[in-house]
Amino acid sequence: MTEPRDREPLNAWHRLADTAVLLDGFHALKHALRFGAEVLVAVTTDRTAALALADELAPDVRGTLDVLLTEVPETAYRALVPRPHPTGVAALAVRPSRAGNLRTLARTPRTAPVIVLDQPRNLGNAGAVIRLAAGFGATGVVTTGTLDPWHPTVVRGGAGLHFATAVERMAVADLPPGPVFALDPEGEDIRAVKLPDDAVLAFGSERSGLSAELRGRTDHLVSLPMNPQVSSYNLATSVAMALFHWSAS
Repeated sequence: MTEPRDREPLNAWHRLADTAVLLDGFHALKHALRFGAEVLVAVTTDRTAALALADELAPDVRGTLDVLLTEVPETAYRALVPRPHPTGVAALAVRPSRAGNLRTLARTPRTAPVIVLDQPRNLGNAGAVIRLAAGFGATGVVTTGTLDPWHPTVVRGGAGLHFATAVERMAVADLPPGPVFALDPEGEDIRAVKLPDDAVLAFGSERSGLSAELRGRTDHLVSLPMNPQVSSYNLATSVAMALFHWSAS
């Protein structure tokens, strides 16, 4: 007997979930498609509503979504994702090859910086940084330490924009080529520094700042302007300020 149509994507989901990238929500799926992601399966609790959202916000990928999206019961959808998204949309995509991302990160000359998050801890902050990197056209985002930059919570925070830039985890010794400009309160005011296109912009963890290993690789310490009575900026805010300075100089 042929299985009901709404069972086919669910079966495919269970086969693929352990190795694929979870795209959590309409906007993550929309962005992934715009930047060439290979989407393996996509489900929604309300196909009509999802396509109406595409008509309003993403007409460029509406036709693709029309082909990809299968409506499934809400109970089945909720069993697939750790935190159901308000749009009731989820998908699985192929993760870009590490070899390809490493080639992109290593390629010189570069026309935009690489962002390095040194031993980050907060998954949401890492996702927000990847979203910023995509918006500014950065070459890529590299994390050091134990945080997986492709964790579902990071991908959710990045709104699917991992597919718009090269995202990898690397050891400090293997960082991409280029002068390392690390953000540190003791550094030179960033407003007096011109950040080159091939810069590696490094940001310490939210709690402990730059690791000794990363500091040892640093060519220039730079600081962001800040009221002395304020202790720190959010990581994503710091990255945004540095990227804006680079883009405007």
